[in-house]
Amino acid sequence: MTSRSRAPIIAHVDMDAFYVEAELLDKPELRGEKIIVAGEGRSVVLSASYEARRDGVRSAIPLSRARQLSPTAIVIPPQMHRYRELSARIMAYFDTLTHLKEQLSVDEAFLDLTGARRRLGDPEQMGQLIREGIRAEVGLPATVGIADRKFIAKIASTRAKPDGLLVVPPAARIKFLHSLPASALWGVGAKTNEVLAGMGLRTVQQIAEMPREILAKKLGAVGEHLHDLAWGHDPRGVEPVREEKSIGAEETFAEDIRSTEALRRELLRLSHKVAGRLRSSGLQASGLSMKIRWRDFTTLTRSAVLRHPSQSGPELHAAAVRLLEKLGDRPQPVRLIGVRAEKLSRSDGSLQLSFDAHDDDWLAAQRASDAVSGKFPGAAVQPASLLDAEKPQENPDSG
Repeated sequence: MTSRSRAPIIAHVDMDAFYVEAELLDKPELRGEKIIVAGEGRSVVLSASYEARRDGVRSAIPLSRARQLSPTAIVIPPQMHRYRELSARIMAYFDTLTHLKEQLSVDEAFLDLTGARRRLGDPEQMGQLIREGIRAEVGLPATVGIADRKFIAKIASTRAKPDGLLVVPPAARIKFLHSLPASALWGVGAKTNEVLAGMGLRTVQQIAEMPREILAKKLGAVGEHLHDLAWGHDPRGVEPVREEKSIGAEETFAEDIRSTEALRRELLRLSHKVAGRLRSSGLQASGLSMKIRWRDFTTLTRSAVLRHPSQSGPELHAAAVRLLEKLGDRPQPVRLIGVRAEKLSRSDGSLQLSFDAHDDDWLAAQRASDAVSGKFPGAAVQPASLLDAEKPQENPDSG
């Protein structure tokens, strides 16, 4: 067996403008138009067609800003249930190709196809098969990058967009990497890129040629990691079971909120939502963070360690309220608020012993409400204090 045949074959599959393309399945007459998928009111852009992207529209920017950049764009409200259904079909198709699948999001996954050579052909044939298979299964375009390293496959798919295929053979790995700008490497965000530019490093090749110890002195462990990547060193393989690192939910208000009571009530709703997701995933949290965004888009995040691992809505809420109170007087009205459970671990299913039996009563009640919601999906079991509260506009959060 040659070294070439032993090389890993890793594909990164990324759907092209997934939400937009999903909408075009039902609205083909809009193809070629500038399209933005976003909620009503004070929401952010979830996806934009390539026609709208040429105007500068990008995911996660405020819808108001997107309308300024592309005033003739058509705004379509999201249908999250539709996107989840299409995603499930795509991921199920991947399972027919390999059992080594690492799903990154609803529209993105790594596939280890090393053991499928005889069945699926060479990497080029594999890539074409994947793209054609997705087209046949759901009618959507996808871009595929294939290499013997995960991060190179990811870079390749980014370079091949939209609706393309790029295979980087092992023998071409270094040449491919060294042709790229420094910003192409994993872990090079705006701040790191600025530091690298200050060192005169604007390409991956320049990072590779810089002594490792100098990069380490300037950037610490990040510098060493970038030096490894610049030479194609990355031992990470495809991980079929991906543990969630955090679970969160957030809301953007239709109108800026000044009322502390309204914010506390919204934190209660979000805390119960996050706690429900923890319980359904069999997880518990040892930490919690609260995110708050002022009217001028300044965003703060504050974190706390919980007194014990928890999946209880009231406990998460109490911690979130303490973080809110620690902020003191708020300089501006609040545009967005969020809760995120962190430092997750597996729950053994037992009730947490504590000095306050009320905690266990709450958790038992919440598990009972989970059972009701599971049996009757339309039922909304929630704290009584939320029943009369008007629900703000929700931002989908993949967590």
